[in-house]
Formats: sequence, structure tokens, C-alpha cells
Amino acid sequence: MEEGIAGMWPMILIFVVAYFFMIRPQMKRQKDEKRFAAELKRGDKVVTKSGMYGKVVDLNDKDHSCVLETMAGKIKFDRSAISLEMSKKLSAPAKK
Repeated sequence: MEEGIAGMWPMILIFVVAYFFMIRPQMKRQKDEKRFAAELKRGDKVVTKSGMYGKVVDLNDKDHSCVLETMAGKIKFDRSAISLEMSKKLSAPAKK
């Protein structure tokens, strides 16, 4: 009986390591992205996941969209299309 349990330890260890290094950080990232999209406000400078820079002009809570003002004009995007990491870099103060 002990041989069967001892043979399972490597599989259990692999699952635990995969959870803490892959699954848990991904879940945290998704939670942060949702919170970021919910906290968007007019005037925020953002970058979409496709790389388009703009400023939030209007937010629509019915369909979770926002209108961005870019140099080309105004474009409507889904809030989930806005990148958290790239927008943080854009909003951060410049380092000297």
C-alpha cells in the first residue's frame, strides 16, 4: 500500500508546483485586469492590446465599451481590449 502512495508523490508535487507557478498567477492577472477595466474613468490615457494609444472619452456600462480619442479620431472599444500593463507604463511618471 505504501508503494502506491509513494508513487503518487511526484504527480502531486508536479500539480502543486504547476498551480503556484502557472495557474495562480494567471488567476491574479485576470482579476487585476477586470478591476482595471471596472475602474476606468474619463481622461485616462490607455493602450489597447493591439497597440493603439488613446484617451478615454466616454464609458458605456450597458455593453462594457468605451470610446477612445486617438490622433485618427474617436474609436469604440470593448473595455477588455485595453491592456493593463501597457497602460500602467503610459501613466507612470517619467524617470529621470
